[in-house]
Amino acid sequence: MSSSTTESHKIWIAPCAATGGIRDHFGLENALGYLIGEKLFSFLWGAERDPQFAAEVPGFITEIWRIFTAEEIHDYLDVLENTKYLAPRDVDLEMDDLDELDDTDENEPLLENPVMGAEELLRFSRIRQLLQS
Repeated sequence: MSSSTTESHKIWIAPCAATGGIRDHFGLENALGYLIGEKLFSFLWGAERDPQFAAEVPGFITEIWRIFTAEEIHDYLDVLENTKYLAPRDVDLEMDDLDELDDTDENEPLLENPVMGAEELLRFSRIRQLLQS
Protein backbone atom coordinates (compact mmCIF):
# COMPACT_ATOMS: atom_id res chain seq x y z
CA MET A 1 0.00 0.00 0.00
CA SER A 2 1.47 3.37 -0.99
CA SER A 3 1.90 6.19 1.48
CA SER A 4 -0.65 8.34 -0.41
CA THR A 5 -3.26 5.61 0.07
CA THR A 6 -2.34 5.14 3.70
CA GLU A 7 -2.47 8.86 4.45
CA SER A 8 -5.46 9.86 2.29
CA HIS A 9 -7.73 9.77 5.35
CA LYS A 10 -5.66 12.64 6.82
CA ILE A 11 -6.64 15.07 4.06
CA TRP A 12 -8.43 17.27 6.61
CA ILE A 13 -5.14 18.60 8.02
CA ALA A 14 -4.13 20.83 5.08
CA PRO A 15 -7.52 22.59 4.79
CA CYS A 16 -7.43 23.34 8.52
CA ALA A 17 -3.98 24.86 8.11
CA ALA A 18 -5.19 26.97 5.16
CA THR A 19 -8.28 28.29 6.94
CA GLY A 20 -6.41 31.01 8.86
CA GLY A 21 -5.17 32.53 5.60
CA ILE A 22 -8.63 32.31 4.07
CA ARG A 23 -10.07 34.06 7.10
CA ASP A 24 -7.43 36.81 6.93
CA HIS A 25 -7.85 37.44 3.21
CA PHE A 26 -11.52 36.66 2.55
CA GLY A 27 -13.26 36.95 5.92
CA LEU A 28 -14.90 34.75 8.53
CA GLU A 29 -17.90 33.68 6.43
CA ASN A 30 -15.67 32.41 3.61
CA ALA A 31 -13.41 30.57 6.05
CA LEU A 32 -16.41 28.85 7.67
CA GLY A 33 -17.87 28.02 4.27
CA TYR A 34 -14.57 26.57 3.11
CA LEU A 35 -13.77 24.43 6.14
CA ILE A 36 -17.23 23.38 7.30
CA GLY A 37 -19.43 23.91 4.26
CA GLU A 38 -17.04 22.30 1.80
CA LYS A 39 -14.28 20.28 3.45
CA LEU A 40 -16.13 18.84 6.46
CA PHE A 41 -19.17 17.91 4.35
CA SER A 42 -16.93 16.13 1.83
CA PHE A 43 -14.93 14.45 4.56
CA LEU A 44 -18.06 13.11 6.24
CA TRP A 45 -19.20 11.72 2.91
CA GLY A 46 -15.91 9.80 2.81
CA ALA A 47 -16.26 8.79 6.46
CA GLU A 48 -19.62 7.19 5.67
CA ARG A 49 -17.79 4.88 3.26
CA ASP A 50 -14.35 4.34 4.79
CA PRO A 51 -13.55 3.44 8.42
CA GLN A 52 -10.16 5.18 8.23
CA PHE A 53 -11.88 8.45 7.41
CA ALA A 54 -14.47 7.82 10.12
CA ALA A 55 -11.67 7.38 12.67
CA GLU A 56 -10.33 10.86 11.76
CA VAL A 57 -13.62 12.72 12.29
CA PRO A 58 -13.00 13.50 16.00
CA GLY A 59 -9.61 15.03 15.19
CA PHE A 60 -11.11 17.14 12.41
CA ILE A 61 -13.90 18.37 14.71
CA THR A 62 -11.42 19.22 17.46
CA GLU A 63 -9.37 21.28 15.02
CA ILE A 64 -12.48 23.15 13.84
CA TRP A 65 -13.26 23.99 17.48
CA ARG A 66 -9.70 25.32 17.84
CA ILE A 67 -10.02 27.51 14.74
CA PHE A 68 -13.50 28.94 15.34
CA THR A 69 -15.42 29.96 18.44
CA ALA A 70 -18.58 28.12 19.45
CA GLU A 71 -20.58 31.25 18.60
CA GLU A 72 -19.07 31.51 15.11
CA ILE A 73 -19.84 27.85 14.42
CA HIS A 74 -23.38 28.13 15.81
CA ASP A 75 -24.15 31.26 13.77
CA TYR A 76 -22.74 29.71 10.58
CA LEU A 77 -24.79 26.53 11.02
CA ASP A 78 -27.95 28.57 11.65
CA VAL A 79 -27.41 30.56 8.45
CA LEU A 80 -26.65 27.39 6.48
CA GLU A 81 -29.75 25.71 7.82
CA ASN A 82 -32.00 28.66 7.02
CA THR A 83 -30.58 29.42 3.59
CA LYS A 84 -29.83 25.98 2.20
CA TYR A 85 -31.50 23.13 4.06
CA LEU A 86 -34.76 24.49 5.39
CA ALA A 87 -35.24 27.45 3.07
CA PRO A 88 -38.42 27.35 1.03
CA ARG A 89 -37.86 27.28 -2.69
CA ASP A 90 -38.79 30.60 -4.29
CA VAL A 91 -41.76 30.18 -6.59
CA ASP A 92 -43.04 33.00 -8.78
CA LEU A 93 -46.77 33.05 -8.06
CA GLU A 94 -47.40 35.23 -11.14
CA MET A 95 -46.31 32.54 -13.60
CA ASP A 96 -48.48 31.90 -16.63
CA ASP A 97 -46.91 28.54 -17.43
CA LEU A 98 -47.16 25.91 -14.68
CA ASP A 99 -44.66 23.72 -16.54
CA GLU A 100 -41.96 26.04 -15.19
CA LEU A 101 -42.60 24.54 -11.73
CA ASP A 102 -41.04 21.33 -13.00
CA ASP A 103 -37.84 23.08 -14.11
CA THR A 104 -35.07 22.61 -11.58
CA ASP A 105 -32.35 25.16 -11.04
CA GLU A 106 -29.00 24.00 -12.41
CA ASN A 107 -27.39 25.27 -9.21
CA GLU A 108 -29.57 23.03 -7.02
CA PRO A 109 -28.66 19.40 -7.80
CA LEU A 110 -30.20 18.27 -4.51
CA LEU A 111 -33.62 19.18 -5.87
CA GLU A 112 -33.07 16.89 -8.84
CA ASN A 113 -32.21 13.86 -6.70
CA PRO A 114 -34.27 13.53 -3.52
CA VAL A 115 -32.05 10.71 -2.19
CA MET A 116 -28.97 12.92 -2.50
CA GLY A 117 -30.90 15.75 -0.88
CA ALA A 118 -31.93 13.54 2.04
CA GLU A 119 -28.36 12.29 2.50
CA GLU A 120 -27.05 15.85 2.49
CA LEU A 121 -29.67 16.93 5.03
CA LEU A 122 -28.71 14.01 7.29
CA ARG A 123 -25.04 14.94 6.87
CA PHE A 124 -25.87 18.52 7.89
CA SER A 125 -27.71 17.23 10.95
CA ARG A 126 -24.70 15.11 11.88
CA ILE A 127 -22.35 18.07 11.43
CA ARG A 128 -24.53 20.24 13.67
CA GLN A 129 -24.56 17.49 16.30
CA LEU A 130 -20.77 16.95 16.12
CA LEU A 131 -19.90 20.65 16.23
CA GLN A 132 -22.33 21.60 18.98
CA SER A 133 -21.77 18.74 21.39
